[in-house]
Amino acid sequence: MERFLPDDEATLAFGRELAGLLEPGDIVSLEGELGAGKSALARATIRALAGDPDLEVPSPTFALVQPYDTPRGQVLHADLYRLGDAAEADELGLLDTSGGFVLVEWAERAAHVAAAATIVIALSIPPGGSGRNLVMTRRVG
Repeated sequence: MERFLPDDEATLAFGRELAGLLEPGDIVSLEGELGAGKSALARATIRALAGDPDLEVPSPTFALVQPYDTPRGQVLHADLYRLGDAAEADELGLLDTSGGFVLVEWAERAAHVAAAATIVIALSIPPGGSGRNLVMTRRVG
């Protein structure tokens, strides 16, 4: 699936749509350069899964992982940008949540986490800087 997201509202709307597409056990790799919208997309998806548009969803940049209990199951939101070594990802339990959902920013920092992703979403900033290009791929198992 390819889509152009012209503004922040379109990114939020796609996050809500993504929440409806997720299946228990999905690991979503959010890829893209700094400022591409990975955190905004994750935040919108988590709020939709929780059924709470005002849920506080802080960036996991420093904590590395933030857990959420939602009516659809546990959600882990991880940011691996600050990992010192790929092996540190094992301590986060990202691959141990069979019935929940995992949203991972910078999964490529831990190749085994990136390889386990069932959905890959690549966000990019188009020339001129307005909006975002999105490419979503579901990996079949």
